[in-house]
Amino acid sequence: MSVNLEDRPIETVRSEVIDQLIMNYSHGEISYEAFDRRLDQAMELANHQALVELTSDLPLAVDKAFVESKKQDLAPNFVAGEAEEVDTMINIFSSSNRGGAFRVANEIRYFSLFSSTEIDFTDAVFSQQEVRIKMFSLFSSDTIYVPENINVAAKAFCIFASIDNSAPNNGVSQVRSTTPTPTIIIEGFSIFSSVNIDLKRSMKEKFIKMADSFKKMFS
Repeated sequence: MSVNLEDRPIETVRSEVIDQLIMNYSHGEISYEAFDRRLDQAMELANHQALVELTSDLPLAVDKAFVESKKQDLAPNFVAGEAEEVDTMINIFSSSNRGGAFRVANEIRYFSLFSSTEIDFTDAVFSQQEVRIKMFSLFSSDTIYVPENINVAAKAFCIFASIDNSAPNNGVSQVRSTTPTPTIIIEGFSIFSSVNIDLKRSMKEKFIKMADSFKKMFS
C-alpha cells in the first residue's frame, strides 16, 4: 500500500518533480519557457498536490540512471583524502583571488589590509566536512563565493564593519544525495571592512545548465 501524498516529505516530492521537468525538457516534450516557469514554481511551492500537478501532463517518467546522474552533477565536489593543512593568503594594498577547481585546505588564513580578497568555492574540491577560514580584514573589501549545497557559519567579530551572509543554509536540500555536505566556518576580525558571502551560481542555474547539457546529448 502506497503512502499518502501528503504524508511524504515535501523535499522528496519536490526533487522528483524537478527530475521529471528536466527529463521532459531535455527530450523536447516542453519548451524552455514552460520549463523555466515550472521550475520556478517547483522550487517555491510548499503544497504536495500543487507540486505534483506541475508534471501531471508530462509523458516521460524518470529512470534510475537519470536520478543517479543528477545526484552526481549537483552534489558538492567532495573527494575524501588528504588535503593541505593550511592555505595562507596575504594582501597589503593589493588584491588576489583563489578559485577554480582547487583542493580546499583544512584551514584557510587570509590577511587583507587596504585590499580585496576573493575566495571562490564554486568549483572547489572538498576533502573534509569542515573547513575553517580564519580572517583578519582591515580597511578592505572581501568576497567569499560558495555553492548552494554547502553550509556556511559566519562567526567573525566586526568593528565598524559588516559581514553580509547571503548564502542559504543547507539544512534542507532540493537534491537528494549521500555525498557529505561540507561546512565552512568563518572566524576572525573585520575592522572598517566589508565581507560578502554570496552565491556565484544558484541551484536553479545549475538545474538549467544540467538540463541543457542533457538536451544536447539527447538531440
